[in-house]
Amino acid sequence: MALEAQAPRRVLITAGSVTVEAHLNDSKTASAVWDALPVTGRVNTWGDEIYFQVPFELPEENPRAVVEEGDVGYWPPGPALCIFFGPTPASRGNEIRPASPVNVLGRIRGDVSGLKQVKDGDKVTVEPASN
Repeated sequence: MALEAQAPRRVLITAGSVTVEAHLNDSKTASAVWDALPVTGRVNTWGDEIYFQVPFELPEENPRAVVEEGDVGYWPPGPALCIFFGPTPASRGNEIRPASPVNVLGRIRGDVSGLKQVKDGDKVTVEPASN
């Protein structure tokens, strides 16, 4: 009997007037975040990163010190969710470096450049995407 491929867990992230879709990976962190949805908060910006505090704490899981454009991460010290769309103040050269390592739990699908419009204090919501 063949195993059926699981459909990706899709979330919508709305920050200010910008909405992007992300697909979550199969990590324990992604599963815990999925189970906690929806979550809301207020945006903080740090270079080309937006992040916001979340009402849950998760352990480190394969934390990464350098991430890719479009990665969605969980930052244990926050605790916060982070969306990376370009260099941060900690970046060296063209890399994208969080303040400290994050658990990468998903990736934005499509163009991330609209996230540059998001401002400190904007409301942010992460919720499951409808089919």
